[in-house]
Formats: sequence, C-alpha cells, structure tokens
Amino acid sequence: MNAFPTKILLATDGSSDAALAASAAVDVVSRGTGTELHLVHVLPQYPRYAYPGITTEVYSYVLDKTNEEARRLLDEQARRVEDRGGTVAETHTRRGRFVDVILDLAEEIGARLILMGSRGLGPVKRLLLGSVAAGVVQNARCPVLVLRGGEGSWPPERIVFGDDGSETSKAAGDLAAALFGRHGTRSLVVRVFPQLPEVDVEGRESDARMVDDELRHEENALMERSKELGGRLGPRPPTARLAVGNASGCLLEAAEEDAPERTLLAVGSRGLGAVGRMGLGSVSTNVLHAARGPVLVYPPLHDEA
Repeated sequence: MNAFPTKILLATDGSSDAALAASAAVDVVSRGTGTELHLVHVLPQYPRYAYPGITTEVYSYVLDKTNEEARRLLDEQARRVEDRGGTVAETHTRRGRFVDVILDLAEEIGARLILMGSRGLGPVKRLLLGSVAAGVVQNARCPVLVLRGGEGSWPPERIVFGDDGSETSKAAGDLAAALFGRHGTRSLVVRVFPQLPEVDVEGRESDARMVDDELRHEENALMERSKELGGRLGPRPPTARLAVGNASGCLLEAAEEDAPERTLLAVGSRGLGAVGRMGLGSVSTNVLHAARGPVLVYPPLHDEA
C-alpha cells in the first residue's frame, strides 16, 4: 500500500465525532494530490415488507422520508467539507448492517483509508458506535482512523507511535507521519518489551544476560526507527521510549502524559513482539476503546488487496 491514500471513505451520521472525522478528512485530502473523498451514511436495514397493521403506503412513506433525511445529511456534510477547502468525489446512502456496509463500500471503491467517529447518532435517538468502530477496525483491509475527544481534539498536537519492529507497526507510523506530521507536532515512539517472569513454567530462572542483550537490541532498533521517522516529521524529531510491561497500558499511559484528547495514537493491528511473535489485535482493540484522542490502526499487511 502506498504511504499516502488515494481514496478515502468517510462514514458520517451527523454526530460531533463524525464532524471531527470530516475535519480530519479535509486535512488528509488537502495534503494529497488527486485524493478522492467519498462520504457514506448508513441507514438500518428494514424488513422487505411492512409490519402487520402498517399499510404499504405508510411503510413506503417512512422509507422515503428516511432516505430524504439521509440525502440531506450527506449534502450538508459535503458542503461543510467543501467550505473547508475539500472536494467530495461522491456521496453514498446505503442500508444494512453498519459494519458490513462500510467495509463492503470501502472494498467497492478501493478505499485506502476509512475515517469515522467512535460514537455517533443512531437512527433512534443516540446510538453508541463503539462496537461499530471496533468492528470496522478489526475487519478492514485498509487503515482506519477513529475520531473522538471533543471539538478541540483536531488537529492533533502530538503523535504517539506504537512500534514493535513489525512491518505493520512500521506502516502505521509511516502513514501517521505522512498524514498528520506537520511543523510543530510533537511525537513519541514507544516500543514495549514484555515483563518476563523470574521463573518459567519449568522452574528455570530467567537468563539476566540474555534479557539485557535483548533490551539493548530493542533499544538500538528503536533509536534507528526514531531517526527514520524524524526524517519524515521535519525539524522536530520524535523522542524514543523503551518501556517494559503491558503494551496497551504503556501506550495509553504515554498518550495520557500530555494533551490526551489531542494525541493521536498510531498502532498496527498485529505485529511482532519483542520476544517471538505476538498477536497484537488485543492491543489495538484496547487502545481503541480506552484512548481519549484519535486512533489510527493499520491492518495486517498480508490481508491487504
């Protein structure tokens, strides 16, 4: 996948988090050349026929009204994007399961980035979209940027790169630097070494020298990665931190240290741990649910189109 997305899908429902996602979309489009922005609003899938006791005329009227409201919402969002200097290539109204519709449309248009809010407005009063965002992140074949944190959370003032030495985390960092690294943006690269038990399951003590060697190796690799990202971020290179403990907790603590609502967390959905291969899907999921600011998640590279 190219570092800069050529097609972006913005999932919107008119909520405040969706408005943040729209602001991020404008930022991304303004940085690219020829980047296409698509908007989608998903309506719930109604039964094919009217409920008992409801005439087909009433049923058709309700469907027509919801379609009209969806079109009006999309037109309003498109105007806001264009008022901020962006261009909307196409708008889409779809019905169905939220996660499935967003993922299917992303595949259909060849999206290279999905933007959405973490919570939004559902068809009946307020619907919490945490499960929708998580479902999209867990199954998307392109990166997903999930927005939250309130009106003042965009653009980010700070980026925390979760790096574990894998190609997936590298791709997440490269994309975050390309999209959101700008003059004055502060950044931190965090690599987490797991806390090893003093005694293994067979009663053998840990080899302190082996652990120290591994830590030095990870620290050297982290410094090289920080220099590499520094070349993409301009005059303010990132600081580097090698932490020991739980990956999710260390990343979230790093984000909480300074302006958490305006700190972007960039992680891969799976990758390599410091010792052997670790499935990091739980890390990205935990970060997605607990972070107070925006989160960018990059999918496994072998799953990409």
